[in-house]
Amino acid sequence: MNAAVDALLEARATRRWLTALPDAPADMAGAYAIQDAVARRLGPVVAWKVGAASPEAEPFRAPLNAATVFEGVERLPAAMFQVIGVEAEIAYRMARDLPPRSTPYTREEVLDAVASVHPAFEIVDTRFAGYGSQDRLSHMADQTNHGALVVGPAIADWRALDPLAERIALDVDGETKIEVVGGNSGGDAVRLLVWMANEGARSFGGLHAGEVVTTGSPIGSVFVQPGSRSVARYGTMGSIALTVD
Repeated sequence: MNAAVDALLEARATRRWLTALPDAPADMAGAYAIQDAVARRLGPVVAWKVGAASPEAEPFRAPLNAATVFEGVERLPAAMFQVIGVEAEIAYRMARDLPPRSTPYTREEVLDAVASVHPAFEIVDTRFAGYGSQDRLSHMADQTNHGALVVGPAIADWRALDPLAERIALDVDGETKIEVVGGNSGGDAVRLLVWMANEGARSFGGLHAGEVVTTGSPIGSVFVQPGSRSVARYGTMGSIALTVD
């Protein structure tokens, strides 16, 4: 595992992208161990990403560090990224800690611990020489392809939000690239949040007050060029804009 951790950290520092991951993980437990070790060396974990391949599938996650989590910005430097995959998401900020415990947290207990809900952009990226060029577990070990998270303003009356009914459209340089209702491959975003509270964040002592959990992209990834301006328009959550140049 140490060879994989060192290789990922070196790729981040030098921008010499990897053609393969040494000591690649054989299972999800191994991928998470590499994720966690990299995250601990990168600095404070202030957020998480979570998703799932289907509404019934076991979710997957990655811890996100302070250096790549941004609040309310509308511009990021393209030099941060190798590729720029824009994803419009729904993110939850925690109001209080949910430490690991022997009995699972219920849906209502988790929602009662939420402070606010936000529109968000995740930029997906890779430390490998080619997005999608490796096996799934290697990409999971690489922070599940995380590049940056931009958290938009809190919405009003977030309790009324139904993620499965929320309309989301993404415009790039004025052209609508995709528009969906619901669309999250993992199904209900709250299901993913509850899994994070009960399982996903255990290795870091559970979820903590102030942390943000972004719950996957209903629109998928839209890859853009440096200099482009992306605008995500939500049915009830307003809009957010981001230029990467």
